[in-house]
Amino acid sequence: MTSYSCCLILLLFTWNTSAYGPNQRAQKKGDIILGGLFPIHFGVAAKDQDLKSRPESVECIRYNFRGFRWLQAMIFAIEEINSSPTLLPNMTLGYRIFDTCNTVSKALEATLSFVAQNKIDSLNLDEFCNCSEHIPSTIAVVGATGSGISTAVANLLGLFYIPQVSYASSSRLLSNKNQFKSFLRTIPNDEHQATAMADIIEYFRWNWVGTIAADDDYGRPGIEKFREEAEERDICIDFSELISQYSDEEEIQQVVEVIQNSTARVIVVFSSGPDLEPLIKEIVRRNITGKIWLASEAWASSSLIAMPEFFRVIGSTIGFALKAGQIPGFREFLQKVHPKKSTNNGFAKEFWEETFNCYLPDGSKNSPASASFHKGHEEGLGAGNGTSAFRPPCTGDENITSVETPYMDYTHLRISYNVYLAVYSIAHALQDIYTCTPGKGLFTNGSCADIKKVEAWQVLKHLRHLNFTNNMGEQVDFDEFGDLVGNYSIINWHLSPEDGSVVFEEVGHYNVYAKKGERLFINENKILWGGFSKEVPFSNCSRDCLPGTRKGIIEGEPTCCFECVDCPDGEYSDETDASACDKCPEDYWSNENHTSCIPKQIEFLAWTEPFGIALTLFAVLGIFLTSFVLGVFTKFRNTPIVKATNRELSYLLLFSLLCCFSSSLFFIGEPQNWTCRLRQPAFGISFVLCISCILVKTNRVLLVFEAKIPTSLHRKWWGLNLQFLLVFLCTFVQIVICVIWLYTAPPSSYRNHELEDEIIFITCHEGSLMALGFLIGYTCLLAAICFFFAFKSRKLPENFNEAKFITFSMLIFFIVWISFIPAYASTYGKFVSAVEVIAILAASFGLLACIFFNKVYIILFKPSRNTIEEVRCSTAAHAFKVAARATLRRSNVSRKRSNSLGGSTGSTPSSSISSKSNHEDPFPLPACAERQRQQQRGCKQKVSFGSGTVTLSLSFEEPQKNAMANRNAKRRNSLEAQNSDDSLMRHRALLPLQ
Repeated sequence: MTSYSCCLILLLFTWNTSAYGPNQRAQKKGDIILGGLFPIHFGVAAKDQDLKSRPESVECIRYNFRGFRWLQAMIFAIEEINSSPTLLPNMTLGYRIFDTCNTVSKALEATLSFVAQNKIDSLNLDEFCNCSEHIPSTIAVVGATGSGISTAVANLLGLFYIPQVSYASSSRLLSNKNQFKSFLRTIPNDEHQATAMADIIEYFRWNWVGTIAADDDYGRPGIEKFREEAEERDICIDFSELISQYSDEEEIQQVVEVIQNSTARVIVVFSSGPDLEPLIKEIVRRNITGKIWLASEAWASSSLIAMPEFFRVIGSTIGFALKAGQIPGFREFLQKVHPKKSTNNGFAKEFWEETFNCYLPDGSKNSPASASFHKGHEEGLGAGNGTSAFRPPCTGDENITSVETPYMDYTHLRISYNVYLAVYSIAHALQDIYTCTPGKGLFTNGSCADIKKVEAWQVLKHLRHLNFTNNMGEQVDFDEFGDLVGNYSIINWHLSPEDGSVVFEEVGHYNVYAKKGERLFINENKILWGGFSKEVPFSNCSRDCLPGTRKGIIEGEPTCCFECVDCPDGEYSDETDASACDKCPEDYWSNENHTSCIPKQIEFLAWTEPFGIALTLFAVLGIFLTSFVLGVFTKFRNTPIVKATNRELSYLLLFSLLCCFSSSLFFIGEPQNWTCRLRQPAFGISFVLCISCILVKTNRVLLVFEAKIPTSLHRKWWGLNLQFLLVFLCTFVQIVICVIWLYTAPPSSYRNHELEDEIIFITCHEGSLMALGFLIGYTCLLAAICFFFAFKSRKLPENFNEAKFITFSMLIFFIVWISFIPAYASTYGKFVSAVEVIAILAASFGLLACIFFNKVYIILFKPSRNTIEEVRCSTAAHAFKVAARATLRRSNVSRKRSNSLGGSTGSTPSSSISSKSNHEDPFPLPACAERQRQQQRGCKQKVSFGSGTVTLSLSFEEPQKNAMANRNAKRRNSLEAQNSDDSLMRHRALLPLQ
């Protein structure tokens, strides 16, 4: 069984090596062998395998100069390590490098060679197999290039835990460690590149793009990631197509039709050069220009695409390129290549022939079949030029520097440096094994691997924990996914003015280490669109919406296709293509164009506006008139008019009116917290003080005139102290209401934004409308009581008769404040304060005018009426009027009673009633009273009075029924006359109280 397995493996290995003859590999012996996979050719010749005979290995075609340069980079790195005295001393690295021909099948053929050799070594078949030229196992593989190829290789190598370090496979699928256990790479993950592409589109404010991707493990995941990033940035994709270098002509034309009919000018391409080449050729044939190509790093610098004859179509290309590195001495190494000197490099012979378009006499490729090739490669591949004619023989003395090929393009070493870095990563992992101290190793119990018997899985373990500094001073360590995080350069295709070739101008960079939003940098001044224009092309489904508008959705269209809608009032947009309008801050409003917010107009009852000035003038006028009246009353304080109106209460009343007029000024000007808390209490207390004074004053006079003869008790009870006490008590109730209000719900300044959109009304928030209602309600209650007493005392003597004026003033007061309630409820803003000011001023002027203007007129313009005689005459006349009315009323009553007793109605009696006082009158009445006459309806009265005696005579005729009735009537009339005399004495006693 063991012999059978040995034979089977040897057979497999023999078949594998037969497909790779001496000229199809680069191989060198060493203590440790590294494998290499490079695309020395772009593809394989199409061959129909009919299986009528043993299938033969397909032939690789289209030589790739850059692929050979990458191979040279690996050989250079190994030779540099072998000559290093510090890195792996006393150890020699060898290599086995194969051509993948940019296909999965060829790559797997080479990979089977690595795996088979390792399997032979693991079986320890040396005792059964006499292998004279034993090659050590391959402990690591550098490669491959394309992500699709690396995926297939990684699946196979992962079965045996052979580490694979790729230099150009950037697919994000390869970061899956569950599937690709032994895969690592020195190129950044495509995830960052897809994000960078979306950032570039967002930077140039494009939102309408198309996508094209290679139909493999590189293109599909890359474009999928781009779609995710585009969706987050509201970038719409018009079309999405898949391509391949093996697509038939009909499929290519169909994709070209989509591109030609699309309105999207920006096309994002995730593809390799060989996969994209057929599509670009068809686009060039149709001359489809005006497109902007956003290239992934796999073709951004590909010489297959970056050709002068294609430039008119793809001249507006912006692409990504890996960060260039420096390899000292590599240029000289490249120039030393020669078929005779590079004995270990089986690809040097074909390279020489392709470079100089000749054939070496001892070579096998002297037929035109090998002369058909082109430029290009994934991640920037190149090809030589050839013809279909027979090549001349090579002399061997050709100068490599005299021919311009991609092989000698070492100005920007990107992939080459990644190869160099991959080899050094493996070398440093081996160095860690070589210098490992037992007890500090990475294996069980801190053990170390034996460098002379090192196995692939042990190298993989050290690669995962690798950390070293490269020749550029940068730290190299693989993350948990086996990736190296790197940066990108952003390039723009220019046409060289010297030789007309396509050059790659660096116009920016993308730093994956920076914070989001700060990763992308682009120098727009260096970008040429289409090779000559500086103007950024437009690639949007709809034209940009100007500031002041927003994007509106069109039903049935992508979100990037929109209409521009004006921002509503109160919202703005200060940028083009705004997705939504922003609301202005609370104290701001949108301007006319809705491009910015301006401060809202602030309104309140200002001192400077005409309405505020008018109200202020009226308030000042009221203060002036009240002060004038107070001055007049003070100057004429000893005159009868002033005395008769209760001088002290009048002073207090005038002071309260001053407070009323002054309180109106608190409602004018910008409301502050302190003015809001002061104005209503000031108004309420001032008016209650005023109404209280009027109430006490009116009630005192009424009670005195309606009472019997005033005694000392009356005078004491109705003295000034009691009057002021009553005023204080009435006012104190209002003060309590205000204190409770201010304590529980104090008013405050309030900025009202709700009444009008563009205006902020600064008003006072009253805190509690109920408290305000109590304040005004209590004032109106006192006014109603005052109105009642004033109405009741409307028939007092003329000099005392303020009642009718007070009644009128109370009517004005009620009209004003009843009208105030609906006006206050229906107005808003500054007019609320204006309504209350008008109410205060109207009520105050009504009180001042009705109560005091008549007295001031008498004092100033009718001084003859401001005498004690005039006052006493009025008082006496009122007394006799009252007595006469009482006598007449009682006479009528007694007459009706007499008639009811049975007397006849035919006689007309005459009655005379006299009453004489039994004491002297201490207050002699003036002679003018004798001239007083009053005519009563149905009676005739004569009033005469001397010192201490009052006589009242009433004459009337009526039928007399009997003598008894007459006597009863006389007795009753005499009693009523006595009552009339008492009334007179009472009014005389009132005078000292005035």
